[in-house]
Amino acid sequence: MDYFDQIPDPLIIQIFGCISDVKTLSRCRAVCRRFNFLVPQSESLLLRVDKVVSDSDLDSLFFFSFLRTLFKSILSTFLCPKAFTLPATDDAPASPARILRAFYRIQELDIELPAGDLRLEKGTVVRYKATFGATLKSCVILGFGGQRSCGFTEELRERVVWVISVLMAAFARHAYVAREVVGPNVDLVRLTVKDQDGEGEVTMDRRGLAECREAAVSAGSQSQSDEAIRNAMPSVRMRMRHLKYVEIGSGVCLEGATLVVVRSSGSHGGTTAGDEEVEDAALAMGAFGGGVYGKVVQALLKSRSYSLEMNSL
Repeated sequence: MDYFDQIPDPLIIQIFGCISDVKTLSRCRAVCRRFNFLVPQSESLLLRVDKVVSDSDLDSLFFFSFLRTLFKSILSTFLCPKAFTLPATDDAPASPARILRAFYRIQELDIELPAGDLRLEKGTVVRYKATFGATLKSCVILGFGGQRSCGFTEELRERVVWVISVLMAAFARHAYVAREVVGPNVDLVRLTVKDQDGEGEVTMDRRGLAECREAAVSAGSQSQSDEAIRNAMPSVRMRMRHLKYVEIGSGVCLEGATLVVVRSSGSHGGTTAGDEEVEDAALAMGAFGGGVYGKVVQALLKSRSYSLEMNSL
């Protein structure tokens, strides 16, 4: 008797959920008919992508690939194979939404991008965690480093550039990655889009996912143009805290530590400055509450805060 066959299907699906990696699970489908039937029922997935493209981008890529193959075939018919060669190209990448079509019971999904989006000066470290629904709900930004020996105005300008860069990167992930997979996967209760470098993370919970679906239906399409993305960026209010130096123990200091908590202007109705301070602390510790970053956040929360407002980009 094959005792492995006696394992009930729900337990095997739970094991697949622990594996989670989409590439590994796709290979598991080739093991046997039973695995081929059960793998698409996996509820927890991790999708690592090499390059982000949308379904609309893929249509043009596949058309170009078809023309290239046809062109090469015609030339090889009339010319010696060594007389003409086309440059080698990588296989056309697949969009996250297209890859995930093989799974129809996804509840928790992590998408990992190849690298971060920010392009900052050498020696600058910026991390962010943003929460979205149909649009931005909150974003916590933690950074240190940057320009040395500069005045307050220059330092403030640099921090504002950090904030703008982070918001644009977060909205790009939301528009081109998260929104692509929300509609087809109606069972989703959590979605996280992050990168291998640990630079940034965009999350959507059950309520945020529902808001995103409703907004997509009302808009009539899930794909957005650059202009639509800019219009989706709400006016925001920020509280910024900054310290020249933060000691994190054992004589180690971080220079130019900055904490920014961003929320849409509409979420501040009826709240006092004291309430905002409490909410800032909860959001910041929830995003970066552990390890070295947690010590930096705790020190920054004790410092003076500055309020800023930014209109829609």
